[in-house]
Amino acid sequence: MGMILTQRSKLCLKIFCIFFFIAQSIASEVETNPLVTKPTAYEVLGNYNFPIGILPKGVLDYDLDSSSGKFSAFLNGSCSFSLEGSYQLRYKSTIKGYISRGRLSRLEGVSVKLFFMWIDIVEVLRRGDHLEFSVGITGADFPLDNFEECPQCGCGLNCNNQQVRETRTNPLLSSF
Repeated sequence: MGMILTQRSKLCLKIFCIFFFIAQSIASEVETNPLVTKPTAYEVLGNYNFPIGILPKGVLDYDLDSSSGKFSAFLNGSCSFSLEGSYQLRYKSTIKGYISRGRLSRLEGVSVKLFFMWIDIVEVLRRGDHLEFSVGITGADFPLDNFEECPQCGCGLNCNNQQVRETRTNPLLSSF
């Protein structure tokens, strides 16, 4: 009887080891293969209560330190476009900053053309149904529904001669 128990114990131990090895292999694959579980940059924006349209189409990849909120998003080169009745925007190939729920801060790589100068957008705050864009000492509010779709590099929201959706703006700049 003792011999049978020992053989059963050995068999159970072998089965446990096989299952443990398989589970470790699967867990390792999930951790090392970003395609398995890594959400898109646009999905990450949604997790932080931002609409997808604050990034242009074509984000290739991103890095995010979830403990600090430090992020980098990577485009396939620099990107610029105009929004009908609004502003000209420019994105560098790498966009950096810190993200937290409803706040993008210490932004680098995004600028807006005001008059004849390009000014860096340094912070974006979500305030209810509006986004507040800051260029330092001044900023502007925009309705959230302006950012339901991602603009495309080169043509913004007016690509392929489609129906143009005019961007609603707050014509007054506010000081912070």
